[in-house]
Amino acid sequence: MEVDHHEAPGGPAWVEPATWRDLMAVRQLERVCFPRDAWPLLDIIGVLTLPSVIRLKALVDGLVVGFSATDVRQRENLAWVATIGVLPEYRRRGIGGALLQASERLLKVNRLRLSVRASNLAALRLYERFHFQQVEVWPRYYQDGEQALVLEKRLR
Repeated sequence: MEVDHHEAPGGPAWVEPATWRDLMAVRQLERVCFPRDAWPLLDIIGVLTLPSVIRLKALVDGLVVGFSATDVRQRENLAWVATIGVLPEYRRRGIGGALLQASERLLKVNRLRLSVRASNLAALRLYERFHFQQVEVWPRYYQDGEQALVLEKRLR
């Protein structure tokens, strides 16, 4: 994959593939971005090593400020954004959108899905801008009992 340059306010962000070498940075990012729902270490190792996962990181001045992992399910002609997050101090600069766009360019399936907390209005606005539509609700999905909204985007 080519490195993708995204001009973000306050400096450029670079989107490039993430590897197992990014384990500690991704683990810290998960903890900061999702304090109630951060993935356990084994799950992070999985998304950084499984062959069916597209994993991308966003860098600003060499610092990992964003991460996304998209699980490709060719047989279902579907991919799931398993996680996407941007450190709070780097949000609202287009980095989350750059990660989504870079993932989409690599996909060869017709549909892209993700789940999001119903209360995460900032994320919902982002996904709406990228033409995701709600297709399902998972009641009491998160550990604290909050429901998840399942969103889908047709790619082709």
